[in-house]
Amino acid sequence: MVDRLANSEANHRRIMMVENAFGSAGQSLQASNRVLVGEGVLTKICRKAPKPRQFFLFNDVLVYGNIVLEKKKYNKQHILALADVQLESLDDDGELMYGWQVISPEKSFAVYAATATEKLEWMAHIQKCITDLRKKSGIDGPSAEGAAVWVPDNNAPICMVCQKTKFSAINRRHHCRKCGTVVCGACSKNKWLLPKISNKPVRICNKCFISLANPATSSMASDKGEGEATESGAAADKETAENVGAAAEEDAAAEPRISVLDPLPEPPPQCDLLSDEDLPPGDPSRLSQIQPPTDAKANGDDSSSDEESVSIAGSTVEAKGGSSDEEEDDDDEKPDAHAEPTFYPTS
Repeated sequence: MVDRLANSEANHRRIMMVENAFGSAGQSLQASNRVLVGEGVLTKICRKAPKPRQFFLFNDVLVYGNIVLEKKKYNKQHILALADVQLESLDDDGELMYGWQVISPEKSFAVYAATATEKLEWMAHIQKCITDLRKKSGIDGPSAEGAAVWVPDNNAPICMVCQKTKFSAINRRHHCRKCGTVVCGACSKNKWLLPKISNKPVRICNKCFISLANPATSSMASDKGEGEATESGAAADKETAENVGAAAEEDAAAEPRISVLDPLPEPPPQCDLLSDEDLPPGDPSRLSQIQPPTDAKANGDDSSSDEESVSIAGSTVEAKGGSSDEEEDDDDEKPDAHAEPTFYPTS
């Protein structure tokens, strides 16, 4: 039935609408025997806070993105191959109810439905697509270990490795890409190549680095193509010190110092200031014509934002944030009212 639906006009039209909603920034979703099974809004647990995300379930992939304009425009498209996806139900925890984890080698996260019924519907449809796809492909399970689910920033006021460093605008949060914990800079100086997550070495905590760098563990990971160690934090600090030293030498060579024996440069000649009497009436340079600057705060127009920032070594750090990891945490449109998910008939 699914194969027959793949060539139907209704299915083609639905997929084209999803493609157009993501625009040119999204990938093409046209593929042989691909069927759109369902769509709807789920609450995804992001690094800073829970966020509404639009999800599209196909018979072979799970697609989601940020909501820019409800049912019309989305961005930050993510595509997960269902053959590698695993689902794990989550117990209700206070206000977080009806949730489950989506685990895949590329990215793992928790999502929450609005009702218990919607949770059952979503999980049942996703699991059926996974089972049918694996059966058709002749595979038993995911091809690689699932990526770690990141611990939200608010759940970690201090470093989860050293248990000492308190996070602030100065002591910023970092996430270990291997285990997902929130750590400080000192406890995450090392990087490791995790091919399923990135084609470049990514930040990992000291505990994971020790585990991966162990000869036995490293040998096993090498056989599986899991990853390769990069320079340690000590090497990185040494390189940084060398760069700073080189820059200081260049500055010293470029800017000659003044000796105490050198004669001081002569001061510039003083200019006579013109008074209002020396200028014709109406001249904008007359002091009487110059208006004092308007004090926005005095007029009650304080346009300063609550989001203060601190400049550190040429970079700007949000005083309220204190986190340096990048994720799809952009502010986006919040759905006006809850809409139930739509699942299309496939049998």
